[in-house]
Amino acid sequence: MENYEVVVLGGGPGGYVAAIQAAKLGKRVALIEARELGGTCLNRGCIPSKTLLRHAEVIETIEQAKEWGIETGPVSFSLSKMIARKDAVIQQLRNGIAYLLKRGEIKVYEGFGEVRKDRTIAIRMEDKEELIKGDRLILATGSKPLIPPIPGIESAAYFTSDTIFDIEKIPESMVIVGGGIIGVELACIFASLQVRVHIVEMGSRIVPSEEPEASKALAKSLKKKGITVLTNTKVAHIEPQESSQFVKIEKENGAQEIIEAETILLAVGRAANTASFAALNLEMNGPFVKVDNQMASSAPGIYAIGDIVGGWQLAHVASAEGRVAAANAAGVSETIDYSIVPRCVYTSPEIASVGITEEEAKRRGIDYKVVRIDHRSNGRALAQGEKEGFTKLIAGTQYGEILGVLMVGTHVTEMIAEPSAFMHLEGTVDELASLIHAHPTISESLHEASISWLEKGVHH
Repeated sequence: MENYEVVVLGGGPGGYVAAIQAAKLGKRVALIEARELGGTCLNRGCIPSKTLLRHAEVIETIEQAKEWGIETGPVSFSLSKMIARKDAVIQQLRNGIAYLLKRGEIKVYEGFGEVRKDRTIAIRMEDKEELIKGDRLILATGSKPLIPPIPGIESAAYFTSDTIFDIEKIPESMVIVGGGIIGVELACIFASLQVRVHIVEMGSRIVPSEEPEASKALAKSLKKKGITVLTNTKVAHIEPQESSQFVKIEKENGAQEIIEAETILLAVGRAANTASFAALNLEMNGPFVKVDNQMASSAPGIYAIGDIVGGWQLAHVASAEGRVAAANAAGVSETIDYSIVPRCVYTSPEIASVGITEEEAKRRGIDYKVVRIDHRSNGRALAQGEKEGFTKLIAGTQYGEILGVLMVGTHVTEMIAEPSAFMHLEGTVDELASLIHAHPTISESLHEASISWLEKGVHH
């Protein structure tokens, strides 16, 4: 039986980063992955969705260009070419991960790993089973789409975020169950392909993880795209027919309606993959593995990262957790800090935020001041035809410490790095205001927000 100093179970953005980091710290490392390297993020999540969202952005730009006097003629789509490009992007990145693992002399096992009570790991491959052992174990098994217990769902034809990116035909209509980040991003993709889209969300607003202002702005934009957003609404029943699905929805007031759609997409959340290490009987925090700030579980020498520990279920958070877990598994003491985590929604307009929300500041009893700068007066936003959006800055009144930033608009997912860096370095509004920003840029709205917060604003 092969013995390794560190074994990583799962090759997603948390797992492969942990494996490489442990190898860089001089440990003999093995990585076990049941499917493709890169995990959900690369193969069935972040990368395919952003690739297709780029296609959607181009289509929308072509349509908008008609208003600017640029005529291109009717727009046609080749789904097969779009999917092929998506697959090529994924394969290139997957090859890159494989190269990094090989360069780090990390042994990669392609199979399903199951941890036994004695902490040996049985790896089931196509034609054999192999046992290995690790002095330290990092669990990074990720999550899978949650299938809600909707009556009729068992006989219905539906997609999840795991399967939708290999769809073979553009449907005429689609019901998306769930108005979270996954649901709204996919709604933007399919609406651009001229699919009639309904989003059904049980909560009072879409993207509930973000501030109400962001939800409101996005809902308005989705409506302009022809997407029907139904909040405070649940799917009561699904009745499949030969070529369509009859989706019965029920409003909060009890009113019911039937939506006929060619296909259904389930996007109601994700469930942690914990079955492969259930024999360890780790202490849990609800459905998630309980860990400390070193990513250590209740069992000595066993660490857990990524979606299985809950919290911010984001790829970049999993990678950060992987680096911390690997360091501790290698004997180097490190801790995780979740206070500054940028959060991004890649819709049109985009949403990006970091730090605490205004609601959280109130709940904590923080004495704060907030400023909001609309992008409709921003020169770059107007020039690009992207005037929807705003920048919101929250800072403590005592020291001017930046507590949180929310940005809605074009390319704000790239711009959120600037306030994140200021906050990481404990920057203040005065320091942000003293930094000269390039003009014309949408990022200069951050400068406008800071000088307005100081009541020195010129344009606001």
